[in-house]
Amino acid sequence: MNFDRELDARGLNCPLPILRAKKALGEMTSGQTLRIIATDPGSVKDFAAFAKQTGNELLSSAENNKEFEFYIKRK
Repeated sequence: MNFDRELDARGLNCPLPILRAKKALGEMTSGQTLRIIATDPGSVKDFAAFAKQTGNELLSSAENNKEFEFYIKRK
């Protein structure tokens, strides 16, 4: 999947991945996509809720070798 910016949140625990993603999305323009890589298992629920609350679109989420990958499209 194509993305405009990447955020490495590996090793960070809640709420830091969400806070960093919020900051990154705030610096992006509407329609751009942010790729996030995290290791916190709680981030799966966190990013789903974050997208719903902020109106940004969670395009996909996947797990690979205990790393979680998210693609969020800025509203």
